[in-house]
Amino acid sequence: MSSRSDSNRSSSLIRSAGSASLRPRELTAGRDAHPAGARATISIFDARTPTLPPATHTNSYALGARDVVLVEPATPYEDEQRAWIEWARALPSQGRTPVAIVATHHHIDHVGGIDVLARELALPIWAHAETASQLPDVTVARRLADGDTIDLDGPIPERWTVLHTPGHAWGHVCLWNADSRTVVVGDMVASVGTILIALGDGDMRIYLEQLERLALLDASVALPAHGDPIEEPTKLFRHYVAHRLAREAKIASAVVAKGANGVTDVELVTIAYDDVPPHVWPIALLSVQAHLAKLAADGRVALRDGRYASAS
Repeated sequence: MSSRSDSNRSSSLIRSAGSASLRPRELTAGRDAHPAGARATISIFDARTPTLPPATHTNSYALGARDVVLVEPATPYEDEQRAWIEWARALPSQGRTPVAIVATHHHIDHVGGIDVLARELALPIWAHAETASQLPDVTVARRLADGDTIDLDGPIPERWTVLHTPGHAWGHVCLWNADSRTVVVGDMVASVGTILIALGDGDMRIYLEQLERLALLDASVALPAHGDPIEEPTKLFRHYVAHRLAREAKIASAVVAKGANGVTDVELVTIAYDDVPPHVWPIALLSVQAHLAKLAADGRVALRDGRYASAS
């Protein structure tokens, strides 16, 4: 389980009129990254969602100085949807025109308002095919694939490249702007809250591989769905990998220590997560199961009659 709060690290990136709680907020990113001094034009709107505590909100992003894509139609709550729609409808007064809504993946705290927001704003929905398959009642106009580009016209055109990053969810995508070295990361990492990897919906091995892929971008800022923008995101991507592998090593050692009789996944939670409060253990159990599936695929553990033992 990964939880992190780095608001002190990211506060210099945010410009807003007054309190940081005001919506929307404007992001200053990549000011010197482009030869002409361009930066990615980004607004942040954090809306209340039924997400995993301690997070309470999901960030939506408006990307682009003239053509704009709105990322994360997140909130299912009517009052927040009204505020979200008001935010989007105000963008043309700034010379910015929304052209589509992008969903990074299908979880409810990311698509809770997708049908209402798309209908009210008359905008098409873009998402990965795997995400579309999880939303059978939603019309996905464009199925995003790894390597696709989203080209946004403006004073200096912006190109955002789609990165298919499964692991947390099969259809998860990130968006990468190479000029400003900015990456929208959805639920790959967070600056507040927890990233959950659950069997059936995700895969621990693939998740770790995709974190390594993100680290290779050498991004200057990452925009998560939960919490403030993240400076020096490469360090955080690699921290997540190291943290997960350390937890996995703890699980593997506990299985070996239990010998031939083995141990259940529930018993492993109390051993491998003895450093977190017991009220977190039900969520931790899902992570333990994801690590055990990876260890079994590696040939290191075996499941027999509901108990895990060393495969060697």
